[in-house]
Amino acid sequence: MRSENEMFDLILGLAREDERIRAVYMNGSRTNPNVTRDSYQDYDIVYVVTETASFLKDKGWIEKFGDIAMVQEPDSNDLGFGMNADLSRSYGWLMLFVDGNRIDLHIQIKEVMEEEYTSDTLTVPLLDKDTILPSIPSSNDSGYWIQKPSKCRYDGCCNEFWWCLNNVAKGLVRNQMPYAMRMYHGTVHAELDKMIEWYIGTQTGFKVSAGKWGKYFKKYLPHELYELYELTYSDYDNLWDAVFHACELFHRIAVAVAGSLFYEYNQRDEDNMLIYLKKLRETP
Repeated sequence: MRSENEMFDLILGLAREDERIRAVYMNGSRTNPNVTRDSYQDYDIVYVVTETASFLKDKGWIEKFGDIAMVQEPDSNDLGFGMNADLSRSYGWLMLFVDGNRIDLHIQIKEVMEEEYTSDTLTVPLLDKDTILPSIPSSNDSGYWIQKPSKCRYDGCCNEFWWCLNNVAKGLVRNQMPYAMRMYHGTVHAELDKMIEWYIGTQTGFKVSAGKWGKYFKKYLPHELYELYELTYSDYDNLWDAVFHACELFHRIAVAVAGSLFYEYNQRDEDNMLIYLKKLRETP
């Protein structure tokens, strides 16, 4: 695998040699001082360009970055899915290389950069030929910190978690595996994850990020709660067990969040849904 220095030399070397590229900046985990560094981190790179058409006319130019194992072009996918995409403003390539490195490269014209550059707190300027990149604070993850929920959002999360469990239970007793699994993992578990984020926020003053889809849960949750969290994942044969582990964990953290934020937890909904779930689990 090419080293970080080799990758940056390549990324910036290409930019310096190409007059169409006027500036380069980076986003993502490599700009986050709070993330443990490893060789699997992507290089989230943006080239600010004079125009996009010539880059798209012959896309073979991306092969200069190395031997590509697979590439995804989200903007082309959007067009294929019937979504609007103005390719004259920006375009992206997600490239996985044979050596294991990955570059998520976007090209954008100056006008797009001016709209987006200051919106992401995880941004580091790498090259600026014309001094066009605005001044920004040092890269930090404050834009990704967990946000304290309003009472309405808290109540909505609790209600959605407990209500949708009735759908999971019906899917199980009907032996409708795709429906039960999707309802549990896609809806119910998503609300559990949301409550866990808020719990972490109450323990850290809402000044940390839990990472995309909870990838830092293990870092911030007490060991006992994280072990219980692991039990909320399951294959279909053990889904009932996972459901009740999720119920236990949700109760513990939702009550804790309510106490920290001086909200009231709706114990009645939980009690009644648990009765319903236990009844359906005992159904032949």
